[in-house]
Amino acid sequence: MLFLQKRAFSFSIPASSILFLFLLLTFQPVSSSQQPNKNEDFHTSKLDNSQKMSSSLLFDITLHGFLLWASMGFLMPVGILIIRMSNREQCGRRLKFYFYIHTILQILSVLLVTAGAVMSIKKFNNAFNNSHQRIGIGLYGMIWLQALIGIVRPKRGSKTRSLWFFVHWMLGTAVSLLGVFNVYSGLFAYHEKTSKSIRIWTIIFTVEISLISFFYLFQDKLEYIQKQGVILGNDLVTPTDQMLSPNDKQKELPTDPC
Repeated sequence: MLFLQKRAFSFSIPASSILFLFLLLTFQPVSSSQQPNKNEDFHTSKLDNSQKMSSSLLFDITLHGFLLWASMGFLMPVGILIIRMSNREQCGRRLKFYFYIHTILQILSVLLVTAGAVMSIKKFNNAFNNSHQRIGIGLYGMIWLQALIGIVRPKRGSKTRSLWFFVHWMLGTAVSLLGVFNVYSGLFAYHEKTSKSIRIWTIIFTVEISLISFFYLFQDKLEYIQKQGVILGNDLVTPTDQMLSPNDKQKELPTDPC
């Protein structure tokens, strides 16, 4: 009898082990089948978040590019053309009009540059490992320096007026040229980051800069062209005037008003 109990006890241990293994094999597929669903949901939510971040980042990059184009690619060059138009004016309302338009355009340009700078600092990863970011941080400082120089403008006729004009002109020219270059480098950086085509924007910006450059050069030659009789005015200068003596020229040519 004792022998049979020992044999029954010896067989009871394998039975319990078999039952444990059966339960383990029964519930293991259920848990393993649920795990891929959890992983899949995790990766799906992570992908959705990354897509949302990328769309938000794309909007920020586009807005940053628009602000900097409007500032350094449009308002500043147009402001330079406006103030150059005042060089032919000696006095009167038109001189003040040109000056105020130039000032308004430059103030708007500084505000837009500041907004673009704040956006780039807060939104982007500024590693400064490319020329676009390095030139951009330098331009931010140069633009504000140019604005401060414009504020401390001395009066006409003062001793420091010539020095002020030279510094203001040199710094403004440097800012405009570097700004145009940085717009181009920004377009290429946008293409590298988003893989989107920039051909149409590059063409449009090139046409715009070409027109501004043409009018810039045309302003220097406008008075000379008028004297050549190409543009009709109150007095038409013709090649026959070269045959007149100096005394006849003094009699026929009217004096310019002050």
